[in-house]
Amino acid sequence: MNGPRPSGPVYRVRWLPGSDTLLGTCHCGAEHTAQDPIELWDWLLAHPTGHRPPTAAEPPGDPSLTAGAATG
Repeated sequence: MNGPRPSGPVYRVRWLPGSDTLLGTCHCGAEHTAQDPIELWDWLLAHPTGHRPPTAAEPPGDPSLTAGAATG
């Protein structure tokens, strides 16, 4: 499907099936989950400006979301 390209940042909000949780993804790749759509959009729209999409050496996503996983 060909259509017009977005002229600004693209934000994505997805529902995680089997839960009441929404996953928001910023154009830079940072992610945030919330059950309240207003909370999620507030986070997306307040996310720092001036950042760039991740490079190949930098995996997408918010490092603070996975930092605790390595420690237990």
